[in-house]
Amino acid sequence: MTALALKLRRIGTSARQIDRVLLAAVGILLAVYLLDRAQFIPSIVFTLEAFVGTAPYLALSIGIAAYATATGADNLISRAFAGHPIRMVFTAAAFGALSPFCSCGVIPLIAALLAMGVPLAPVMAFWLASPVIDPAMFVLTAGTLGTDFAVIKMIAAIALGLMGGFVTMWLISRGFLSDPLREGVGNGGCGGAKVRSHKDVVWKFWQEDDRVAKFRKSAISNMIFLGKWLAFAFLLESMMVAYVPAESVSGLLGGDGVGPIAIATLVGVPAYLNGYAALPIMEGLIGQGMQAGAAMAFLVAGGVSSIPAAIAVFALVKKPVFALYLVYALVGSFAIGVISQVWLG
Repeated sequence: MTALALKLRRIGTSARQIDRVLLAAVGILLAVYLLDRAQFIPSIVFTLEAFVGTAPYLALSIGIAAYATATGADNLISRAFAGHPIRMVFTAAAFGALSPFCSCGVIPLIAALLAMGVPLAPVMAFWLASPVIDPAMFVLTAGTLGTDFAVIKMIAAIALGLMGGFVTMWLISRGFLSDPLREGVGNGGCGGAKVRSHKDVVWKFWQEDDRVAKFRKSAISNMIFLGKWLAFAFLLESMMVAYVPAESVSGLLGGDGVGPIAIATLVGVPAYLNGYAALPIMEGLIGQGMQAGAAMAFLVAGGVSSIPAAIAVFALVKKPVFALYLVYALVGSFAIGVISQVWLG
């Protein structure tokens, strides 16, 4: 096969991958237009607003990844997440709990880190801890559910990150998860090249035409890959907002024992409520007799692996890593809920 034919084949493959996402989105919108025309415009508006809200994080992460690729600084960035594996998992989990990223906003940064060759264990620790709590969320949680609840939630975020990081480290030591990214991600599909050399970093990359071209190529491929999946995820989220009333979700979470905690975990994983929107609902349910452990499980599970975040993760990593991510969310959230109930109950 000639070089031209190979290039055309790669272009065709990329086009089909984009088309599948676009066709799915068009199909959903067409179904809404035909079956519930009144919801058509609100769904589009919801998707656009959610995407715009995530855009600053998306642009920043894409810019960092493209800059690292163009300058050769990806080696330096990966070394910032390097060192003794155990220390790095602790650092990543703690940093994740302090970072201002939501479950979707953290995806572009994770894509950049993995594409730069950062080890999966500390990345997983950061990935799990980051969406659960941040400084603003801590203050708001303390104001609505109490300082004790906020402190436990911060501890839970770090503990969830540590669990995921160390289990992932153990699995890697046994020969699993050696190549977590999907094919094409990190090689033009998700921006940023893996660390391959120790050449000098050229910080002023704009002075060299080939580095400018590399920056542009990385930024565009990043935007296409992450942008299409995040937009599709937000479109699905708009469907949940429209057709799964909050009352239906909250009505499942009352009662005593571990049952409500298990239900809260299962409901929280695909929950469309973000952490800020969920707080007043949890406050009202706790006031009506809902146990604190179920509220904690719901908030943690929903923060880590809401539907938009899960779809974005699925687009980034291979199926075993995605499955492991969901297991961490389920098992960790349930355990945190039970422990929180014992502590606060």
